[in-house]
Amino acid sequence: MAGLRLVVGLGNPGAEYLRTRHNAGFWLVDALARGQGARFGFDGKLHGETCKVSIGGESIWLLKPATFMNKSGLAVVSALRYYKIEPEQCLVVHDDLDLPAGDVRIKFDGGHGGQNGLRDIMAHLGHGKFYRLRVGIGHPGHRDQVTPWVLGRPRAPDEDAILDGIARAMDVLPLAVDGQFDKAMQQLHTSRDRGPGAGDRKGV
Repeated sequence: MAGLRLVVGLGNPGAEYLRTRHNAGFWLVDALARGQGARFGFDGKLHGETCKVSIGGESIWLLKPATFMNKSGLAVVSALRYYKIEPEQCLVVHDDLDLPAGDVRIKFDGGHGGQNGLRDIMAHLGHGKFYRLRVGIGHPGHRDQVTPWVLGRPRAPDEDAILDGIARAMDVLPLAVDGQFDKAMQQLHTSRDRGPGAGDRKGV
């Protein structure tokens, strides 16, 4: 099975969004780059910032769309075409309201679950056949609180849980790069038996 060649972190550009829950995808790719001393550079033709890192001995492109979240598809499709990468060789990292803070899950295909970045990527591709890394951010408890929740910064316990989940996800990325997605999923999904989970917090 072909492994990964592109990891996309979803988020909103700009310093005011840097530490918000909605930027959890950026948090992961920033951590990958930082860990290898790599620097993102803006590429206009790809509508985003890119850099290259080594994961599991393979060269992998990282992408942060410079569009806002709901226009993420433009950058993702541009990168796939430019680098001649198939969608199933792409992992999109995004925040997920349906998982408690710190829960992290890998899945392939499926719907967008109301996540606007995924929605736009699927609209551009015409399908959802790519890998997703779902980074749980918890739910505020009421639908009308979702927008300020995702655009707000998590409290310290939730932020710690999210960062722990991101670290665990980074640990299994070499397996995904090698095409061992089932093993990566199993290892990731059974690794969260600790940490300050946040599924029961109902406000901001």
